[in-house]
Amino acid sequence: MSKSKAKRSVTEKLLTDAELELMTILWKRGEGSVADVLESLPRERDLAYTSVSTILRILEQKKIVITRKEGRGHIYIPALGKTEYEAKTVKHMVNRVFDGAPTALVRQLVSSMPLDARQIEELKKIINEAGGKK
Repeated sequence: MSKSKAKRSVTEKLLTDAELELMTILWKRGEGSVADVLESLPRERDLAYTSVSTILRILEQKKIVITRKEGRGHIYIPALGKTEYEAKTVKHMVNRVFDGAPTALVRQLVSSMPLDARQIEELKKIINEAGGKK
């Protein structure tokens, strides 16, 4: 696969804010109907049944979810795992925002986000493990 095709396949699956909101619910629940997803939205989130249904059908068309017929409706099941989506999003961000330099992303993360000592130690451990050190 060419570099541009690989880059495009990563970006093709990025979700809109509304899609991500519904996928987060499905990732937590494992699966759900339109009514289940609607019920899981925060009370202040005023989203109509038809809007949730439309967004879930779009996710199905994008092959982000699969469906199973149950009664008169459908059950939506994530086809894309949360961890897989997180990895695609980070790759997209590194390529698009940080010119392909993951170290620039980490540098910006450390300088922009307040990290406590435990989180810094966890980052060190992750980096050491990635480098083959113990």
